[in-house]
Amino acid sequence: MTDKTSQARRRVVIRYCPGCRWLARAAWMAQELLQTFEGTLDEVAIAPAESGVFQIWLNDVCLHDRREAGGFPETKPVKQMIRDAIAPDQDLGHSDR
Repeated sequence: MTDKTSQARRRVVIRYCPGCRWLARAAWMAQELLQTFEGTLDEVAIAPAESGVFQIWLNDVCLHDRREAGGFPETKPVKQMIRDAIAPDQDLGHSDR
């Protein structure tokens, strides 16, 4: 028998640079993920980070790093990566097309 405490949490953390004024971008991405994965994600957190950082983490896996990718993420691939990891049967509507 399993219960919520024994299951892995599904936590997204969006790390952003406050000095670069990326809070609004992080908040928008958080809102998109919360709407898309309502009832599926346990938590979406927004955390200030060091200079130049914009990263999206699912648990301990970095899904997007602005420095490595050379830019900010589009919502479609981020949603697809999260869906594939936590809810593979979930239809993302237009994000799947």
